[in-house]
Amino acid sequence: MSLLHLLIVDDHALFRSGLRLVLMEGFPGVEVWEAASMEQAVRVTGEPPDLVLLDIQLQGVNGLEGLGLLRQRWPQVPVVMLSSIAEPDTIALALARGARAFVSKGDTADRIIAVIEQTLGEPQRPNQLVRRLRPGTEPHPAEASQPRLTPRQCEVLDLLCEGLSNKVIARRLALSEFTVRGHVQAILGLLGVTSRSQATFAARQHRLIG
Repeated sequence: MSLLHLLIVDDHALFRSGLRLVLMEGFPGVEVWEAASMEQAVRVTGEPPDLVLLDIQLQGVNGLEGLGLLRQRWPQVPVVMLSSIAEPDTIALALARGARAFVSKGDTADRIIAVIEQTLGEPQRPNQLVRRLRPGTEPHPAEASQPRLTPRQCEVLDLLCEGLSNKVIARRLALSEFTVRGHVQAILGLLGVTSRSQATFAARQHRLIG
């Protein structure tokens, strides 16, 4: 099995150190690279990382601007955005610019690891599933790999599966069309699909819709 390489791009050394510990506990044997700026990140040499964790509020070139630089440098490498500000429009903009997922800096360690696993397409590890269960309970096979959607994403998914366009969904939920587009992209990523029809099929498989 090849070694997993993860790159953290964040200008707060203390946060990078804490996240490094989370990643090393969640992915035994992982190699974690660090960069304090976009300039440092794009100068990383050798093989590309398997995934980049990118802070939005960087000094100099910020994360939203830096997404394009990373996609030029490593077109196939997924980027997970990090931020302490989880505003829907900010999340939607990050996803629209090519981020594969969004993680709040206030999320739990388990949540951060789960998002990385989903983004990489890796299955949940049994020890993590056990930690999330109450003693004496067993997960249903379908629940073990159940995508974790936010309540708003569930609302968007329901309407998407009805065949509604982003514009109509936006009107129904009193959101901007841009925000809905971001939610749809996030849903496709969480379900591991590339089209709305595939999302409907996957949602039925995961029992997310009737």
